[in-house]
Amino acid sequence: MFNPNITLYLASQSPRRRALLKEMGYPVQIIAPPDIDEVYPDTLKGGDIPLYLAKLKAEVINDRAISDGVLVTADTIVWLDNEVLGKPINNADAIRMLTRLAGRKHEVFTGVCLKYKNKCHCFYEATEVYFGPMTEEEITYYVEQYLPIDKAGAYGVQEWIGFVGVERIDGSYFNVMGLPTHRLYEELKKIIG
Repeated sequence: MFNPNITLYLASQSPRRRALLKEMGYPVQIIAPPDIDEVYPDTLKGGDIPLYLAKLKAEVINDRAISDGVLVTADTIVWLDNEVLGKPINNADAIRMLTRLAGRKHEVFTGVCLKYKNKCHCFYEATEVYFGPMTEEEITYYVEQYLPIDKAGAYGVQEWIGFVGVERIDGSYFNVMGLPTHRLYEELKKIIG
């Protein structure tokens, strides 16, 4: 059952995740995300990586701080050629990543962990993204104008590159932005009960 009065405590600095939760109709409180090393076992692949990191974030947050609502932690990765494309360290790294993504399909995985009272529920969502070919000039323009240093895979699908570079998406568009809203809504209904 939808309960628009339950507060969601988002442990994330992502303005995109904050905006998506607010658009879903829930009151949102931002809490400081835990300061953890985002290191995961190298045996993990694909969606298991952000799922592991979302769980790790949820485990270290004090439950008393969120006793009247639902804690939401999340992590998003871009997956190409069995490798994580994380956040670029600088513009040159962003250009390198986007050059690899141009003209190819990749996957975006978001892991989400929900804690409510004594319940903890975690899941991940996968979306396939198909980029059309892009020139070096187009990639450089995007990186210099939009500074995607804070984004996994060096791009924001809601920005210029999404309008001109993405040919199609199979799965949740909002998952590519960092939060699979439809799946999250269904899981929230289950956990709040």
